[in-house]
Amino acid sequence: MKKIIAIIVLALFVNTITAQKMSPYKIYNAKGKQVSYKKMMKTLAKKDIVLFGELHNNAIAHWLQYEATNELHKTRKMILGAEMMEADNQDELNSYLKGEIDAKKLDTIARLWPNYDTDYAPLINFAKDNNLPFIATNIPRRFASKVFKGGFEALDSLSVEEKTWVAPLPITFDANLPTYKEILVMMGEHGAPELVMAQASKDATMAYFILKNYTSGSLFIHYNGAFHSDKYEGILWYLKQDQPNLNYGTLSTVSQDDINTLEKENFGKADFTIVVDSNMTDTY
Repeated sequence: MKKIIAIIVLALFVNTITAQKMSPYKIYNAKGKQVSYKKMMKTLAKKDIVLFGELHNNAIAHWLQYEATNELHKTRKMILGAEMMEADNQDELNSYLKGEIDAKKLDTIARLWPNYDTDYAPLINFAKDNNLPFIATNIPRRFASKVFKGGFEALDSLSVEEKTWVAPLPITFDANLPTYKEILVMMGEHGAPELVMAQASKDATMAYFILKNYTSGSLFIHYNGAFHSDKYEGILWYLKQDQPNLNYGTLSTVSQDDINTLEKENFGKADFTIVVDSNMTDTY
């Protein structure tokens, strides 16, 4: 009998180890040390504002966004917001959250991303089901396009109403931030100062609407592409220009062939980096 029990215990142990090895992701801190999901959540629960940087087509990132939001909501008053919703669609989004229009109508009158149904609708529906604010933080794409073509000065021609959908003008800008300089390097001969300005117009506007809607004692979780908050720059840089004393947290998502160690290039990207197996299925 003891031998049978021992075999069962061993089998359970082996299955547990095998399951761990098959995990599609692991979490690391900024210094490259592996940490548990529980440890990460304990830290995030103490923050005022959390920037959850994703890879837009990464299923694990979207799943963790939902799971983390659901868990944090159990103990914190929450405000949600996202890059994927543009500021001039806030009224339409509010109508959906209040139940005044259905999902089909929202898709008709708001500019939703192609992967909205699979990747972002669950978060917005979570807000709807729990009576939480969901803030459309991003600059309207057509205005960012104006900046790309004509620099920040192109925003001066916006109407009074249109200017309420962007960060207050003139937008503060530091072209020497490493992530902005990296954009120019990545784009090569196609890079231009106006391209970086367009990126900054998004970062500044998202930061502006986060702070405009943040209330003391709440936890604001913002979902954005990782590049908008990696290396503690982008959105976070603008947040700290305005409110340096708030308690901020950042997450990034990266894809690696080997998830058992954090690659050097991914050190220091965020407080927590979610490393996803490169073989993981994309959402699109």
